[in-house]
Amino acid sequence: MVFWEGYVSDELMGTFAPIVLYWIYAGFYHLLPPLDKYRLHTRKDEGNKNLVPFKTVVKGVLLQQLVQAIVALFLLTTTTNASGVIVQPSIPKQILQILVAMFVMDTWQYFVHRYMHQNKFLYRHIHSQHHRLVVPYAIGALYNHPIEGLLLDTVGGAISFLVSGMTARTAVVFFCFAVVKTVDDHCGLWLPGNIFHIFFQNNTAYHDIHHQLQGLKYNYSQPFFSIWDKLLGTYMPFNLVKRPGGGFEARLAKE
Repeated sequence: MVFWEGYVSDELMGTFAPIVLYWIYAGFYHLLPPLDKYRLHTRKDEGNKNLVPFKTVVKGVLLQQLVQAIVALFLLTTTTNASGVIVQPSIPKQILQILVAMFVMDTWQYFVHRYMHQNKFLYRHIHSQHHRLVVPYAIGALYNHPIEGLLLDTVGGAISFLVSGMTARTAVVFFCFAVVKTVDDHCGLWLPGNIFHIFFQNNTAYHDIHHQLQGLKYNYSQPFFSIWDKLLGTYMPFNLVKRPGGGFEARLAKE
């Protein structure tokens, strides 16, 4: 038995838990002290280089999450066994389903994300909205054009769920993990002991390279692995160097 069983359905949990977790985790980063010695960009850069105000970012994220909630609730409820009796797979099978979902999500997002950069119309009118955050921060992790949010995240999540064959309960774990990883990738901090930096090469600094002008055509992979970038020649290696004034800088290092 899981802690929410008997209080809220797996379908509702799978729909709203990732949204709540997003604001808890992103809010945690937002409320942290400045932590200048761990920042990938200075606070001055964040204020001067970003092209969209904070309130607009929050509104954009809330709009995307509203669409995600509608799609998720429909998908999870319509794929539930009509009898209401669901046999949860074994733990090893659930782990395999999550790994499959991670690979499917990465594959979908890599190719859609890359095409949005290569197609000038799509980049100018849709994907460039996300890149208005030249200096990423946690709350802006899901700041996208509504069409991009629908195609990249919502549709990508739905495909991952359907292909992997996971139950609504397993989906809670997968989507909560995906949300935490996405927020961390945009937090702009290189914190010591961060498990995502230890276990994933696709991390905060990796994605920061993509937000730099010289890195726009590299490091498309998100949110988990760097497989497709390396296979298809869009991987940009980088070095983390300490800034004289404190903090780090992710510098491109062409092979």
